[in-house]
Amino acid sequence: MERLGSKPPIRMINVARTYRRQSDATHTQMFHQFEGLVVDKGVNIQHLKGTLDYFAQNFYGPGTKSRIRPFHFKFTEPSFEVDFSCHICGGTGKKQGGSGENCRFCKSGWHEVGGAGMVHPNVLKAGGIDPDIYTGFAFGWGVERTYTLKKGLNIDDIRLFYSGNLEFLEQF
Repeated sequence: MERLGSKPPIRMINVARTYRRQSDATHTQMFHQFEGLVVDKGVNIQHLKGTLDYFAQNFYGPGTKSRIRPFHFKFTEPSFEVDFSCHICGGTGKKQGGSGENCRFCKSGWHEVGGAGMVHPNVLKAGGIDPDIYTGFAFGWGVERTYTLKKGLNIDDIRLFYSGNLEFLEQF
């Protein structure tokens, strides 16, 4: 916000390396996060949800659903976890083949990709923007996690991106 001279409207996407402590089938210690920020007059949660739905339909394909669940993040209020329906199990949460086991990847039919929310008024103030005039939304999630749900790719463990496994990498 400061680099733009604090003059809305602001519409931006940023991609950068991010680090965390955990590592499992759906998390890596280093990943690439992309973040979006929109600030303007009258921006509300419907704009955020519409942006998420648009992304889901255009990146994953028709029929993909998005949902937001209440959560807590420091810089947004209200804040949400962002989930997309899992293409591996067809959104059922069950392993394909009728075994009755849970989907190894999502376990519920949904896959959480990151967070989102309305930009906290204090964040707008810190960026030199009057929160009585402007509102905004922000989102951020891992690029690698986003690709785990892409149809046609065989990614049931996010750590494969950094494994050096040529058979896995050749699908790209």
